[in-house]
Amino acid sequence: MWAELVLLNLRDSFLVVIGFLQSLSMLILWRPDVVFTKGGYVCLPVGLAARILGIPLIIHDSDAHPGLTNRILAKWASGIATGAPLEYYSYPKSISRYIGIPIASEFHLFSESERLKARQQWGISPDAKLIVATGGGLGATRINNTVAEVLDELLKIGSVILIAGAAQYDELRSLTPQNDDKFQLHAFVSSGMAELLGAADVVLARAGATTILELAALHKPTILIPNAKLTGGHQLKNAAVYADARAVSILNEDEMVKKPGLLVESIKTILDNPKESKAMAERFSKFARPNAAADMADMIISAIK
Repeated sequence: MWAELVLLNLRDSFLVVIGFLQSLSMLILWRPDVVFTKGGYVCLPVGLAARILGIPLIIHDSDAHPGLTNRILAKWASGIATGAPLEYYSYPKSISRYIGIPIASEFHLFSESERLKARQQWGISPDAKLIVATGGGLGATRINNTVAEVLDELLKIGSVILIAGAAQYDELRSLTPQNDDKFQLHAFVSSGMAELLGAADVVLARAGATTILELAALHKPTILIPNAKLTGGHQLKNAAVYADARAVSILNEDEMVKKPGLLVESIKTILDNPKESKAMAERFSKFARPNAAADMADMIISAIK
């Protein structure tokens, strides 16, 4: 195993060197006024080439846990934009700015008429409480399994829509009721996700940075179930930002799997306490950054000047 890891690291080091040489030649050819990177290993060679050529570098960190690439490039960046408030980062404050994450304009506070229209669009009763569970584009097996296990209890509370991901869809389809106005199972939602989430009374979701800020823009009562096994525990750190502000409810995934009833209890707590749920959603909405795209563009243009 260790030998395999060493070989993989050697391979990656070689690829970074090749990527750096390719980036250097491209930047010499294009000679851009500024380079903007979003993190991830593919950005490291480009950022290093920009440094060598003296081109201003702007980086953006969506997660509250900075990745290795951004931690390296931050030493030479002209400006650093963050997805969460600056106190959650160790970047130099003099060149850092809390931007948020640019999201589509469809994610906004829904009026009552918009909410009812969205429910009609999705075939959900206008009077039922709507629970939406999503594990992201690929789905989340442990969330899917738990929802399926307690589905009978959830359907006593309201309607349920589960976005399961393609990998587990067929398995879950054989275990759950057919789609109607009480329950719907979908592998993936390619369009209309804003309307679906806007129609919900409570949303269960992973703690990906973009998903979180889409839900904040919707002012949506939210239960985050972070995946603790992802790189650097970044979803745990993302969730902690909003838990600190009492803006979301957090459910530990391991505890939920051991005791699925915790999921039902968490949902009931939100739905049975509308006043506190509304206050929580209002606190959550304070993190929405509707001008994030314009602010990011302004920061990039300012680096040129």
